[in-house]
Amino acid sequence: MGPPRPGPSMGPRCSARRSNGEPCRNRPMRGQAVCRKHGGASPQARAAAERRQLEVEARALLADLDVDPVGDPLAALLRLGGQVIRWQEATARLLNEVESVRYRGANGTEQLRAEVVLFERATDRACQVLATIARLNIDERLAAVSERQAEAVIGAVEAALAAAGVSGDLAAEGRRAAARHLRLVEA
Repeated sequence: MGPPRPGPSMGPRCSARRSNGEPCRNRPMRGQAVCRKHGGASPQARAAAERRQLEVEARALLADLDVDPVGDPLAALLRLGGQVIRWQEATARLLNEVESVRYRGANGTEQLRAEVVLFERATDRACQVLATIARLNIDERLAAVSERQAEAVIGAVEAALAAAGVSGDLAAEGRRAAARHLRLVEA
C-alpha cells in the first residue's frame, strides 16, 4: 500500500517530482521548497534559503516597529545620506581587514569575499543617494524652507506686538528679543 499521502497534518512536502512522475514525499529543507535529494543542499539553494529567511525576519521586525510618517522628506534624505556614508565607511574598514579579496570555495572554485561585495554595494548606494541629494539641491531647499519659517515667525511676532498695542522702541526691543531667541533655537 505504501506510505500515506502527505496531508495538511503532515506539514509541507518537497515540491519536486520523483523519476516516476509522482510528487516527492520528503520534507523540504528549512526555508526551501525542495528536499536534500532534489537540490536543497546545494550552496546556492542554502544561500537563497538563508536570504529568504532573513527577509522574513526583517519583514516581521518592520511590522513590529512603530514608524512615524516622514514629515520633512528633505531632512530625512540628508539623514539617510549620512547613514549610507557611515555604512560605506564601515564596509571599507571590514575590507581593509581582509588579506585577500578572493578565496577557494569548498568545491575548489575561486570565490569573491563577501566583504568585497558589501563594500561595492555600499559604495554604489552611497553614490546613488549622494547623486539624488545633489540633483535635488537639498541644501538650497532647506535654506529656503528655513527662510520661509523665519519670515512666518517674524510676521507672527510683529502681528502680536501690533495686537498688543506695542509700538516704537518697545516693539523694536521685542523684535530683537525674538531674533535672539530664534538664533539660540537654531544653534
